[in-house]
Amino acid sequence: MIVPLATPSLRARRFGEEVRKLPAFLRRDLLVAVSYRAVFVGDIVALVMQALLFAYIGKLVDSNAMPSYNGQQASYIEFATIGIAVGAFTQLGLARAAQAIRNEQLLGTLDPMLATPTEVETIQVGSVMFDLVYVPVRTFVFLVLMFLLYGLGYQWSGAVPSLVVLMLLIPSVWGLGIVGAAAVMTFRRGNSTVGLAGMFIALASGAYFPLTLLPAWLQSIMRATPMAIALQRIRDALIGGTGWSGIGVAAAILVAWAVCSLAVGLLAFRRALRRERRLGTLGLY
Repeated sequence: MIVPLATPSLRARRFGEEVRKLPAFLRRDLLVAVSYRAVFVGDIVALVMQALLFAYIGKLVDSNAMPSYNGQQASYIEFATIGIAVGAFTQLGLARAAQAIRNEQLLGTLDPMLATPTEVETIQVGSVMFDLVYVPVRTFVFLVLMFLLYGLGYQWSGAVPSLVVLMLLIPSVWGLGIVGAAAVMTFRRGNSTVGLAGMFIALASGAYFPLTLLPAWLQSIMRATPMAIALQRIRDALIGGTGWSGIGVAAAILVAWAVCSLAVGLLAFRRALRRERRLGTLGLY
């Protein structure tokens, strides 16, 4: 039997149908999050306590040892606050994609959901829809809160360029998170490993200390990673006041990283899904 190829209009209609499913995922996760309101407050308090710890550590750090951005010397708390915000953003992005799949396994809804006429990509995007909205807002609120608490000398003309860089970082982080989700689907565990991976990436990308303290060979590797690139541009914009300068080059590199990360993540997830369906173990947890 010859199966007719989908016409452009049919593909467009299918795409539209998939996109219309995304608000349902967002609404579901928003209702779940609202039912645990203390989590929102605890999340911000935990970040502030971490920043408070680094503020005292900063008193032990020689300010002359800190890097400068566009000729503007950074204090340690200014340097570390951006690292804390972006580092927490990365760790959340990595963990939530895997956690979403794990939650579906524990609730027994993963198999029924995948049995619906919904594309795997739609399920993946839908699973992190809430985080795509919440995490950037959370990061911005945290930076504003730290500015009010410590009087940080950020150049707020760099806020929009920084937000753009942060949004471009999301797909790269999400792609790695999908790899973690594939591991969770296969091994039923792995959330702690994903969290440790996020912490390592934050540490090695210069979130909490300058990359110049790393061995020269490791510096060369880590400077090319998406998080290190994003941190550099955000610090340039907020501390050095460079605005949109250099964002174009960083954006191109982050887009290239995003394409590779998403391709690897989706391939890993599809292979894991195919394996579980073949073995008949998709519903196990």
